[in-house]
Amino acid sequence: MKLWHASPLVLSIRALLVVVAGAALIAARWEVAFVASLTLILSVAPEFVVRRFGVQLPVSFIAAITAFVFSTVFLGEVMDFYERYWWWDIVMHGGSALGFGLIGVIFALFLFEGDRYAAPPWALSLIAFSFAVTIGAVWEIFEFGMDQTFGLNMQKSGLVDTMTDLVVDAAGAGTAALVGFLYFKGREIGGFSALLAEFLRLNRKLFRRYR
Repeated sequence: MKLWHASPLVLSIRALLVVVAGAALIAARWEVAFVASLTLILSVAPEFVVRRFGVQLPVSFIAAITAFVFSTVFLGEVMDFYERYWWWDIVMHGGSALGFGLIGVIFALFLFEGDRYAAPPWALSLIAFSFAVTIGAVWEIFEFGMDQTFGLNMQKSGLVDTMTDLVVDAAGAGTAALVGFLYFKGREIGGFSALLAEFLRLNRKLFRRYR
């Protein structure tokens, strides 16, 4: 995989994480070094995973994933943005739910090789919604595991934080599902349709019935 084809934003974030991790190791700040390294791994991992299945991610997708992981894990934990800005967690979960809702739409299209008229729009939208909410739930499990295993504080206020995150995830996923419903009905939705078109163009062999 050629990581130098990534956007300047992606390369800048990854370079910063390498520098921070190295400096933290030298200064024996083990928690900072761990979080910076984990953030770097999580930002790169999706590219390796999807390429094993012959899927190509558009640059815009890679940039969004990297920015999200950086904002959630590094800025949230190392720079303590969750404590500094009360709205940070809401923005992160809402944005991620919208993003995973988009991925859910792609997943629904994948099931029917790109034919958005192969099933009722509400059924395809339900698949997208379920996919996004499931990812949100898995992330909450990840936060719980990190807190219990490494002594972090990703869950903040515990149950209240977890349930608030899940509510925001459901709202974001619902919004994405609604947009997907309109798309499945044959309506073009501006930037949403453009993102889908870019992904479908790069992975045409997976969506042979796209129309």
